[in-house]
Amino acid sequence: EHHLQRAISAQQVYGEKRDNMVIPVPEAESNIAYYESIYPGEFKMPKQLIHIQPFSLDAEQPDYDLDSEDEIFVNKLKKRMDISPLQFEEMIDRLEKGSGQQPVSLQEAKLLLKEDDELIREVYEYWIKKRKNCRGPSLIPAVKQEKRDGSSTNDPYVAFRRRTEKMQTRKNRKNDEASYEKMLKLRRDLSRTVTILEMIKRREKSKRELLHLTLEIMEKR
Repeated sequence: EHHLQRAISAQQVYGEKRDNMVIPVPEAESNIAYYESIYPGEFKMPKQLIHIQPFSLDAEQPDYDLDSEDEIFVNKLKKRMDISPLQFEEMIDRLEKGSGQQPVSLQEAKLLLKEDDELIREVYEYWIKKRKNCRGPSLIPAVKQEKRDGSSTNDPYVAFRRRTEKMQTRKNRKNDEASYEKMLKLRRDLSRTVTILEMIKRREKSKRELLHLTLEIMEKR
């Protein structure tokens, strides 16, 4: 940026480009001495490529994510108990979603979690300690939305605010909000009419089939 400013100033003063006012450009170098060690030429195309199963509701991931403090705790806990990071996230997620303003008790946590009592106790004590040190109401971050009583109108951190003014439309074509609502009502009424006509058609078809069956029963008799 410094050289660019000098070149622009020199061009404005002298009106022409000077040889000494050049923006320096780094030279491109090619150093591939380490290429063979990093990329050995022994790759062979496998017979089958990697396949990933599509996500399903059964494999839904928890909303809670581990942080550095959680990783240290899980690594220490692994030495004494069988626990994985995903299992820890699921446990914290259930505890957070099962709690309101007040955290759940240890007995309630045992009902929420299906693991061993000792593991539940360790995770519960860690969760309680971390929740007390947390400034927010929950360890899972959530989008702050507007309250219905209007008390959060001036809060700059509120997302998805309600519209306070009416929709601005083009006045020359009379495409205002009232006309838009009338068109929506008309479309809803037309859709309802089409549905009623389809049901009448099915009813009359059933009546005709009933008549034919009644006639066939009489002929059989």
